[in-house]
Amino acid sequence: MAKSLESSYLGGELDLFALATNWKAYVKHQITKYLVGNVLEVGAGIGGTTVALNNGSTRLWICLEPDAQQAKSLRSRVRQRRDLVPIIVVGSLTTLAARPFFDCILYIDVLEHIKQDRLQIENAAKLMRPGGHMVVLSPAHQWLFSEFDRSIGHLRRYNKRSLQALMPAGWMAKKLTYLDSVGVLLSLGNALALRQALPTRSQILIWDRICVPTSRICDRIVRGHFGKSVLAVWQKSALA
Repeated sequence: MAKSLESSYLGGELDLFALATNWKAYVKHQITKYLVGNVLEVGAGIGGTTVALNNGSTRLWICLEPDAQQAKSLRSRVRQRRDLVPIIVVGSLTTLAARPFFDCILYIDVLEHIKQDRLQIENAAKLMRPGGHMVVLSPAHQWLFSEFDRSIGHLRRYNKRSLQALMPAGWMAKKLTYLDSVGVLLSLGNALALRQALPTRSQILIWDRICVPTSRICDRIVRGHFGKSVLAVWQKSALA
């Protein structure tokens, strides 16, 4: 999600993290059963997550991106995939009609950039159909906050408690887990020693090709109690 009235996101790392194909596949594995019906991807950026998660099986996929330049890059990226036909909307939640229309709303590495995160979730909840799911993935643990977080506009990192506190009233928690247990060591090393504003291309590839596959094994062992990212899935009551 780019810099806007709602966020302080610069987006300079998006091209680098588009290389993280194993990580995006892992995230997709965690949430794929919720990607049904009408999907809203908030803060779609340049489309790295869109391409990774959207397999063309949903009824409708809307990419919401406040930055016009990033939306342009997003259009260019999805044109390369003929099986993907997302609708790209330049704007914020207020750009959309205020009625329950979506079966799934995604915040993939976006919420940590938004100043009024609680208000953002409350407004998104109004756009969700009864029984729909909201998926939030964010960087975990404030003690891992580093120069990297600061340089790309992160305002905070979450833990299970702080993220769960944002769940709309009357909704149900379907999933709450940490991911990428091995990656914690890399993030801690950057926070304490390297203090890099951005990782290098080779560092991204090492993390994605070696650490992420190892984390997929280790995460099962630690049963989601440890990791550098935190994932929450909330469901709106079918009676709402």
